[in-house]
Amino acid sequence: MQAGDPVVGASMVPTQSRSEDEESLGVKDVKRTAAQAFGSGVPKRRSSSRSIKRKKFDDELVESSLVKSSSRVKGPPVIEPVRCSGSEPSSSEKKKVTKSGTSLTPPLTMVINPAPITKRVKKSKQPLHITKDLGRWKPTDDLLLINAVLQTTDLTSVHLGVKFSCRFTLREIKERWYALLYDPVISKLAWQAMRQLHPEAIAAIQSKALFSQAEEALLAKIGSTSQPKLDVFQELLSKQPGVFHPSRTPKSLLVHWQLLKQYYLLDDQSVQPLPKGDQVLNFSDAEQMVDDVKLKESRDEVLEHELMISDRHQKREIRQLEQELPRWQVLVDSITGMSMPDFDNQTLAALRGRMVRYLMRSREITLGRATKDKQIDVDLSLEGPAWKISRKQGIIKLKNNGDFFIANEGRRPIYIDGRPVLSGNKWKLNNNSVVEIAGLRFVFLINLELISLIKAEAAKMTQQ
Repeated sequence: MQAGDPVVGASMVPTQSRSEDEESLGVKDVKRTAAQAFGSGVPKRRSSSRSIKRKKFDDELVESSLVKSSSRVKGPPVIEPVRCSGSEPSSSEKKKVTKSGTSLTPPLTMVINPAPITKRVKKSKQPLHITKDLGRWKPTDDLLLINAVLQTTDLTSVHLGVKFSCRFTLREIKERWYALLYDPVISKLAWQAMRQLHPEAIAAIQSKALFSQAEEALLAKIGSTSQPKLDVFQELLSKQPGVFHPSRTPKSLLVHWQLLKQYYLLDDQSVQPLPKGDQVLNFSDAEQMVDDVKLKESRDEVLEHELMISDRHQKREIRQLEQELPRWQVLVDSITGMSMPDFDNQTLAALRGRMVRYLMRSREITLGRATKDKQIDVDLSLEGPAWKISRKQGIIKLKNNGDFFIANEGRRPIYIDGRPVLSGNKWKLNNNSVVEIAGLRFVFLINLELISLIKAEAAKMTQQ
């Protein structure tokens, strides 16, 4: 037994030191986990912009939110602040706790106070309730409403006389006025927004304030037969500063006095009553009577006959001029040297300018400005200054039915007999059509004999 005693003693010493080490380590872990759990260990809940479909109860909010937070806290000794109840646990209990740490997480979650989460839910709902009625009403509208109500003390006249930024109904105006009076949140927000307005905007809004009954009573005392000047209204403003609005000017008072005079609202004016009985006419009846009077007017048959004869003479002269126009055209061409060219059997048409004449001997030709890199069929730069003309300005094409069409491929328009043809469009060319491109004018001449043969051949082909 003596030989065995040291062995037992030696074996007990390490066990005691190990238990002390475990206890010291356990206490440190408890302090560290407690600091993590109650200090910065609780992770912040991530907010989401998605709306909650169903409102959760308080216990559901606490459990669903804090289970996630407890699962994020790493380390098995998280349970120690809950388990310690005055007596220090043994090492065997600590080992059990470390092995089954996740099974005791609910008590830790119940210890943490979920108050910040409930407050956050309330804050998310509060702005919706506050700003529910602030969509259409602007600070200028609120200022207009306040000034108008202070002047007239009648919401109906405000609805009829004030022009807001958008159309408000009488009910909306009443609700807004009552909200400004009795809702502290809306009134505070509206007051802050009105204080941020520019002084010039505030002055412009105040100048549009409605006239009160006292102001109109003072203006109505001025006679309608008199022609008052600005000095009269300036004197009125100086004598009655408490009656008139601070933004009133002599010019604004003169304009309003003219309106009162126009509608017979001055003191020395009186509106004549309408006739009683069946003699009162409305606008449609008066208009019908005027039309009947016009129909009953006698016509001057002699004057109408003379006008008809002069109209016939003018039409006859116009027809004679139209018939003589080709003769005069031949005479002008013979003098200017611009007579009809002699077409050969291969020339379909010709584009004649002041300096150059271009012959069209294929069914499709291109017009434009020739360069070193690009060659075209008709170089318009030979006629005159063509720097405004595109390299590929247009295409003249002959169709199977014998019609010529010009398509605009450039940036600038092409004028055919004074009608513009924009880029990407096409127009039909007739004989003697005037083509104008960037100030250069050409006459399009068609070989009618050759075109008639082409039409005849096309008709035969269609018949076969």
